[in-house]
Amino acid sequence: MSTFVALLRGINVGKAKRIPMEVLRALLAELGYSPVATLLNSGNAVFRAAKGASMDHAAAISDALARQLQPDVPVIVHSSREFAAVVAENPWPSAPDPSRLLVAFVQDAQALSGLRAIERLLAPSDQFFLGQHAAYLYCAGGILESKAGEALLGKLGKQCTTRNWATVCKLQALLHSTETAV
Repeated sequence: MSTFVALLRGINVGKAKRIPMEVLRALLAELGYSPVATLLNSGNAVFRAAKGASMDHAAAISDALARQLQPDVPVIVHSSREFAAVVAENPWPSAPDPSRLLVAFVQDAQALSGLRAIERLLAPSDQFFLGQHAAYLYCAGGILESKAGEALLGKLGKQCTTRNWATVCKLQALLHSTETAV
């Protein structure tokens, strides 16, 4: 059994695309994933699966969401090893304010090249790193005050989903506890 994390983009933000986490857990269980745990109310789930690649799980979850709940949302799935590579690649793991460090997750690493446009939007206090597994944006002045942060969360980041560093660390801990519990 392998452990995976699923990251849904744009759910439970405002009034659109509402998915209660108990509904998401039930949907993942119907797909045969067990155990399933969610974190926060923003589309983060950790599950175990007997077989299958991350991309296959992302497609299955996305299809089931569209069929059963109608929200058309991007779903990104990473194995625990892939997620650990994203965590290890972070150039600022001790950022002074983890809530101001965004990690942009993509299903296919080739999509990262489209995020290069963020560089032209950086404020002097912003820092951006385009890694092999994810992109990292630190907005010292705050994410909502940053043009680069706004672009990453908006149209420029359509093929990715972002989580702040504090959430990434919580997901890493949840992945670890799920792996060691079984």
